[in-house]
Amino acid sequence: MIDLRSDTVTRPTAAMKQAMMDAELGDDVMGEDPTVNCLEAMVAELLGKEAAVLACSGTQSNQMGVRAHCVSGDELLINDTSHIGIFEAGGPAVLSGVTVRQIPGARGMLNVSDLEGKPRVDDQHYCRTRLLCLENTTNIAGGFVYPLQQLQDVSDWARSQDLKLHLDGARFFNAVVAGGYSASQMASCFDTISICLSKGLGCPFGSILVGSADEIRLARRARKMFGGALRQSGMIAAAAIYALENHVDRMQQDHDNAQRLANGLAEIDGISASAENTETNLVFFEVDSELGTAVQLASALRERGVLIGAMGGQRLRAATHLDVKDSDIEVVVDAVRDCAVSGFEQQQLVGAGPYSK
Repeated sequence: MIDLRSDTVTRPTAAMKQAMMDAELGDDVMGEDPTVNCLEAMVAELLGKEAAVLACSGTQSNQMGVRAHCVSGDELLINDTSHIGIFEAGGPAVLSGVTVRQIPGARGMLNVSDLEGKPRVDDQHYCRTRLLCLENTTNIAGGFVYPLQQLQDVSDWARSQDLKLHLDGARFFNAVVAGGYSASQMASCFDTISICLSKGLGCPFGSILVGSADEIRLARRARKMFGGALRQSGMIAAAAIYALENHVDRMQQDHDNAQRLANGLAEIDGISASAENTETNLVFFEVDSELGTAVQLASALRERGVLIGAMGGQRLRAATHLDVKDSDIEVVVDAVRDCAVSGFEQQQLVGAGPYSK
């Protein structure tokens, strides 16, 4: 199967597995796992921050960030397509008592003009607007990359409003590769940054949160509270170190394959895709309603050996990643073309439900 449902489906390479097997281990809760300590110091230095803490998942590290900045009764501002506000099971409210206010913004991104007037006045009737969360790259909004100047402008505005800033950097290094700026330049716009290790970097699981020493101290306490304190987690840290040393620059290949896929899909009658709107490794496309629904197309493609995520309605998403070969792109395009020609509106729906991670 060619699996394009998400870049979370990647499997560790043989070299990454070897690095995991060779990792020196200790008890991370006691601060004694040398490989974890090495990873945390490495990422903090790379982003120009004081400290970092390893977490189990991107959702967990995002929620650790929220908890580090907010107290119960506070409010965070976020774009209305962002992962924290939609796909984290109400975590800010459940775990930290924080209200989420979702704000529309073009392509899943926020400008100063979108945010002006949104912080609440200091009055006993209102919750305190405390935190601004951004997402780079954007996920369901299209896999777009914030220009550095836009990040800097929003960051300057937020700080003028006495707001803290958190970045959901689930695909942080995709943004670095496509955006043409450094990890530290992007990180300088935020107080805390969450980076997922199990997407484009190809690790089996894990995420890391980066920030000031005080913020990471609070986040580490939240990690314990949320059930994420790990013991001999150096094996996961070793995978992350290997990925940072070997899998960042190669993300350009994923972006190039996404461009090729978008171009190929755009040539199929009944399929709408745009290479111009494909900036990273996520390809969003629409199927004509006369052919069928997104779920029906995804089910038909499964029978042809291709897994693609149906987003609901007519929209689908394909994610290129390190397990997708250049030659796979032609196979996928041919499979979609075959479905479009042969029809699939009566397709039995097998294992093709909506996927949005």
